[in-house]
Amino acid sequence: MKRIGNLFEKITSLNNIELAIYNASKGKTKRKSVEKILDSPTYYALQVQKMLQEKTFVPSPYIEMKIKDGSNKKERTIFKPQFYPDQVVHWSIMNILEPIFKKGMYDLCCASIKGRGIHRGMRYLKRILVENRKYTKYCLKLDVKKFYPSIDKEILKKKFTKIIKDKDTLWLLNTIVDSSDEGVPIGNYTSQWFANFYLQDLDHFIKETLKIKYYIRYMDDMVLFSNNKKELHKCKYAIDEFLEKEHLKIKENWQLFKTDSRPIDFLGYRFYRGYTTLRRCNFLRIKRRIKKISKKEEMSFKDASAIMSYNGWIVHANSYNYTQKYIKPYVDFKKIKEVIRNESRKHNKTK
Repeated sequence: MKRIGNLFEKITSLNNIELAIYNASKGKTKRKSVEKILDSPTYYALQVQKMLQEKTFVPSPYIEMKIKDGSNKKERTIFKPQFYPDQVVHWSIMNILEPIFKKGMYDLCCASIKGRGIHRGMRYLKRILVENRKYTKYCLKLDVKKFYPSIDKEILKKKFTKIIKDKDTLWLLNTIVDSSDEGVPIGNYTSQWFANFYLQDLDHFIKETLKIKYYIRYMDDMVLFSNNKKELHKCKYAIDEFLEKEHLKIKENWQLFKTDSRPIDFLGYRFYRGYTTLRRCNFLRIKRRIKKISKKEEMSFKDASAIMSYNGWIVHANSYNYTQKYIKPYVDFKKIKEVIRNESRKHNKTK
């Protein structure tokens, strides 16, 4: 890939920084610290521009938070950056670098990429299970152990130099990378892009060197398919060796199984040939939340948004009986949409 220069001017342009302020503020406009910036966006954009051009930008200390993530309630440490100037700087960078990172990215790298996401990987997986039984006979499912904290900063910086020749931009990227004690922090907008970029070479290795026909990656979760069990075993050990050079390890709970013997638990769903269900724990969680919401006298915007989000998951699964029994008796979608519309009107009036 040809190395690209002259990026720093674009990153530090006033128009780009103002756009970054608006992008970073989405969903946060009611916070006082954000309102203050939005009241005078040009003034604060000029301040960010100055600190970047004069190289006085120093990342603020992170606010560390522990959360229970996903249906399995896995504990994660989130590092929350300050809105100003940190999140604004992160968005300023990615407004310009996003198309450059995407250019060499594997087509079925689905996590945190606009226009892709869970449902792109889901549609592809459903299709290959039905259309090609032979080459989806066996599935290798694996993920990287403690991926974000294990990313080697020096290796990541070297990867940046392979696509970017602009020294000022490399300084800014390295400043962001060095802002955490280890790896890349979960919480930065840049981190999801850096993490996908870090595994880009692995994607090409699996597709071009190992010649795996069907392969999907959602951040560090991967599924590979073949008609040959021994081939997938060899692939697993080749991936081990490849990741060792990247200072990463495959988690010990990797699985290799016959696709028809059990569902593929991936992307929050369970995939069978010809039909798909949500994970059982997700079904239970949604059922309990909806029953709880239905007992309230008044529907809040937060509750309405949660139900619409759950519905977005359910409609992509074969869940007719579940919907009839646990959703429709408790949910009035007309009322929910009205709550969301009213909130949107209020939001637009305050702009």
